Amino acid sequence: MFDKKLLRNFDYTLLIVVLLISVIGVIIITSATQLNPTGDSYYYTRRQIAYIAAGLLVLLTMLSIDYHSILRIAKPLYIINLLLLTAVFVPGLGRAAGGGAQRWLSLGIIDIQPAEFAKIIIIITLAKFLVDQKNGIEDIYDLILPIGHVLVPMGLIFLQPDLGTAMVFIAILFGGLFFYRVKLKLLGYLIGAGILVGVPSFWLLLHEYQRQRLIVFLNPSNIDPLGDGFHLWQSMVAIGSGGITGKGLFEGTQNKLEFLPEAHTDFVFSVIGEEFGLIGASIVLLLFLILIYRILKIAYLSKDFYGTVICGGVATMLLFQMVVNVAMTVSMMPVTGLPLPFISYGGSGYLMNMMAIGLVLNVGMRRHKIMF
Repeated sequence: MFDKKLLRNFDYTLLIVVLLISVIGVIIITSATQLNPTGDSYYYTRRQIAYIAAGLLVLLTMLSIDYHSILRIAKPLYIINLLLLTAVFVPGLGRAAGGGAQRWLSLGIIDIQPAEFAKIIIIITLAKFLVDQKNGIEDIYDLILPIGHVLVPMGLIFLQPDLGTAMVFIAILFGGLFFYRVKLKLLGYLIGAGILVGVPSFWLLLHEYQRQRLIVFLNPSNIDPLGDGFHLWQSMVAIGSGGITGKGLFEGTQNKLEFLPEAHTDFVFSVIGEEFGLIGASIVLLLFLILIYRILKIAYLSKDFYGTVICGGVATMLLFQMVVNVAMTVSMMPVTGLPLPFISYGGSGYLMNMMAIGLVLNVGMRRHKIMF
């Protein structure tokens, strides 16, 4: 039963910031989807509002369960996670997304994206795995099992293929190790090994269209605005044309004339830049920084290492996705298809993010013993 005394430590600021970002997301999605194949200008808007409502229910559910109880079922969660990630490849269960990628799982009346929920599951199970180590992590060999713990689900996601989401797991791994206070020297060795061994192997495993995206990124002066560089070029035009104050809500020409692809998902920040300009984009980024700061504060105040590693993992995950998405739209990183948390359209991603915030608030509420 939920004890109201726990609300004494509830971080209302964090929840308000999340809701503000979500409202901005609804507004931008509305603008980005005024012209869509359904013929209904508010089709995506209504669905996103429904996702927010469902997300709040998920958040409340996460608050009602002590996070230590969730940690106790870490092993079953990990196994279920692998089964769901494998199920997307099973004919009749898995459903292909755009481009033929096997990312969706059909569950009767709804479809879910297991890779999204895998993020929060791995944050939980990695925290449990690390903190329960009897002898800690003292040398490079002690990193083998934690790395394997993350690489297995990451590999399944990479095979879908979903490069962007797979990259998030690398961020979660480093975030978990850092907040577990693994020696920086060991993290340095891990980064070095990843560059020497991982990068060449990574390149060989990439699909042709993924390699082409990297080539476009590495050769910005040779971008073909009508070919492989179309997405990136239109995004930069949109943001650049917004100037300081933007063109105004619903007045983005790149968006309205349908030059900007995936405007309501991958390139939603481009819509923000075009319609609200540098000032509006900066306000959105400031809200994200406040969000990350509040999560890190809860991580610092957590009563145990479990809570610290969980919150650190969530902060790293959200920060990584935000940085990559924004950098992608201004040609500072290759196009990866990572959505902007709480703003980009999508049900699975939004529910996962709210689940993560609920878990962080859960840790924060239980950072002290209840005082009578």
